[in-house]
Amino acid sequence: MTPLFPNAFAAHHTRRAFFGTAGLSLGSAALATLFAQSSKAAESKGAGVPTGGKNAALANTHFPSKVKNVIYLHMVGGPSQIDLFDYKPKLADMFDKDLPDSIINGQRLTTMTSGQKRFPIAPSIYKFAQHGKGGAWISEMLPWKAKMADDLCIIKTMHTEAINHEPAITYMQTGNQVTGRPCLGAWLSYGLGSLNQDLPTFVVMVAQPTNTEQIQAISARLWQSGYLPGEHAGVSFRAKGDPILFINDPPGVSRDIRRTTLDGLKKLNELGHQQTGDPETLTRISQYEMAFNMQRSVPDLTDLTKEDAKTFELYGPDAKKPGSFANSVLTARRLVERGVRFVQIYHNNWDHHGNLPGRMKFQVGDVDQPCYGLVQDLKRKGLLDSTLVIWGGEFGRTTYTQGTLTKTNYGRDHHPRCFSMWMAGGGVKGGTVYGETDDFSYNITDKPVHIRDFHATVLKLLGIDHQRFTYRYQGLDQKLTGVEEAKVVSDLIG
Repeated sequence: MTPLFPNAFAAHHTRRAFFGTAGLSLGSAALATLFAQSSKAAESKGAGVPTGGKNAALANTHFPSKVKNVIYLHMVGGPSQIDLFDYKPKLADMFDKDLPDSIINGQRLTTMTSGQKRFPIAPSIYKFAQHGKGGAWISEMLPWKAKMADDLCIIKTMHTEAINHEPAITYMQTGNQVTGRPCLGAWLSYGLGSLNQDLPTFVVMVAQPTNTEQIQAISARLWQSGYLPGEHAGVSFRAKGDPILFINDPPGVSRDIRRTTLDGLKKLNELGHQQTGDPETLTRISQYEMAFNMQRSVPDLTDLTKEDAKTFELYGPDAKKPGSFANSVLTARRLVERGVRFVQIYHNNWDHHGNLPGRMKFQVGDVDQPCYGLVQDLKRKGLLDSTLVIWGGEFGRTTYTQGTLTKTNYGRDHHPRCFSMWMAGGGVKGGTVYGETDDFSYNITDKPVHIRDFHATVLKLLGIDHQRFTYRYQGLDQKLTGVEEAKVVSDLIG
């Protein structure tokens, strides 16, 4: 018999609570019916495989897939594609010439440069060379990326409508410029479930950049669960000190006492849930249990002394430095090794409005070798095929300079019209360079990839059909990719 209330809220809404509220008015009965419509995962039908996750909304994936985990490396501020991956040799002869009006073509500019009298072209000062079987053009600033060019799937034609940081990074993480939606990690936690009861399904780390000249504000809104149950929000690991506050029992409190205390709280919460039917009470119960289990699992997870010298050498000299990007990605490998579904790492200070050459060396110095180390480490441990690694920002940078331009120094404003990202492992087609931009790295000329397309492709790599993966909220079947057209970019999938 099909239950009247198929969702998480109503499944725990007792008869006593139902008739108690229904007795108040006919409106309460109507409200109870709406509970049945408030949340519902799309049914999983097709040729997929079991997700293997505890409490997964999808019992099976929609498509066959070996991918189980994601490590998403977000460079906060917007890396300059024209200085890293989008080689434009013709600009060398256009130094300080005005960017043609026909290229700007009336497009929206930020208020930081819209008042400039001129838009002088700033060619990249960095040399480029082709690498790998696919002949990817990669900047001299990324020697470690060059070494693994055949592992990378580089997308040069990402684009977005957002032009300022807060809406842009929110769009990139949640599929919408307006806050309050679930992020990608929360969607995957909800759909695929947990593979480890002793660690969160979704973990977030904010790495400390070496240079802190222009830090962008980021907050937990980026890793929230939105309208999904609260248990799917990301759990933040701190960069310094204990990774989780109160990870150790206080003096005088034994594990037995803590266990007894939690058992008592659980009974009280269960009584509260019987009276109110609030699903967040169930989240509280499960998260208390998770916290108890993490007191045992997290110290072992973060004890990097168990890693051998070869591993530290692979990730670079900062791998032993707590809070560094290298330390964070090494921890990410240990997390997916233990079954954590989604690991999000943020690295700040990529907002290069000025002094780009002076700051870029620190940024790429923080991330280049550690990214190489992560991909190779996953490969040698047999985890790369089942782990998707994503690298990118929320938008790109302009070809024209912001502020003073010299032969050795320049800044670049926000540019949503085209930017570059890369993926590795997880079923992507390594050695691929996808899409093309014009001679100014300003407009896309071939194979555009919108954020919606990117999200649809990531879901497909994990065996999920973005059209069928929905959650009923406020009368609508909500999706990560929203209501506008989104397409899977099949050429990126191996």
